[in-house]
Amino acid sequence: MRKIKIILNPTAGMNSASKKIPLIEKLFLQHDLDYDIVLTLRKGHAAEIAEQTDSNEYDVIVAAGGDGTCNEVLNGLMKAKNSGLDIPAMAALPIGRGNDFHYAMGLPNGLEENIGIIARGHQQSMDVGIVTGGLFPHGRYFGNGIGVGFSTIVGFEAAKLKFIHGFITYVVGAVKTLFLYYHAPDLMMELDEQVLHQRSIETSIMIGRRFGGAFFMAPSAVNNDGLFDLCISADPPRLAMLKVMAKYMKGTQHTSPHVATRRARKVVLTAKDGALAVHADGETICEKGDRIEIECLPRAIEIVC
Repeated sequence: MRKIKIILNPTAGMNSASKKIPLIEKLFLQHDLDYDIVLTLRKGHAAEIAEQTDSNEYDVIVAAGGDGTCNEVLNGLMKAKNSGLDIPAMAALPIGRGNDFHYAMGLPNGLEENIGIIARGHQQSMDVGIVTGGLFPHGRYFGNGIGVGFSTIVGFEAAKLKFIHGFITYVVGAVKTLFLYYHAPDLMMELDEQVLHQRSIETSIMIGRRFGGAFFMAPSAVNNDGLFDLCISADPPRLAMLKVMAKYMKGTQHTSPHVATRRARKVVLTAKDGALAVHADGETICEKGDRIEIECLPRAIEIVC
């Protein structure tokens, strides 16, 4: 490797990420890695840094933070690629709350293990998704998954919990959402050449496997097969949804009569009644949208894994 750029979000992990900088630098030096570390200053800064990074100088960009940091770095790299530039490979260090993007890349927990992986430098291609609609009429990229409905509201509620962290915030958020914001919109779903029409409390469109550090939305997903794995929950009563939630935590929701799975490369969702609440990698796409288009870009980025 020529050089590695670490883009670190100091506010990740409930503002604990900055405390990990000495250990990160120590481990990089132990592996004799040549690196620069840059701290983000505001929302969107990681994307700007990634987009402007010269691939002639840096072989790898490391997203050090949570899902938001990883998503920003991905978006910066994809914008540079779309401008016709060669881009560095992407790596990640899990110092956020859920670290689902990191899990989607097939990486383990723990700084020491992941820095060892970066030192070994093995790379492979990974799919990237792009969603168009809502706050992003020109599109936003994602590397883990899209949630429509329940999981998006859960994310909103989890973000309000300032005194607990980790996957428990999403569990608490899920219980609160179940009792306060439980409404399934009527959707038309265009999945490649197939059209479905149904009410759905949660539709997940995944490259990775997990949301919220605990909910396995697509336990069999492969991140470089060129297809999304969809998990579509219908409109079960609250008590039945509690049982479905428990199955999501085990990755066994396919055994529920309220859940269907599909695979597709392109997905278009239109709300015929109600509205779309949508997130991509935990980033809000819309709170009350009416239509989104989602496309899988096969093997669009190189990752260190």
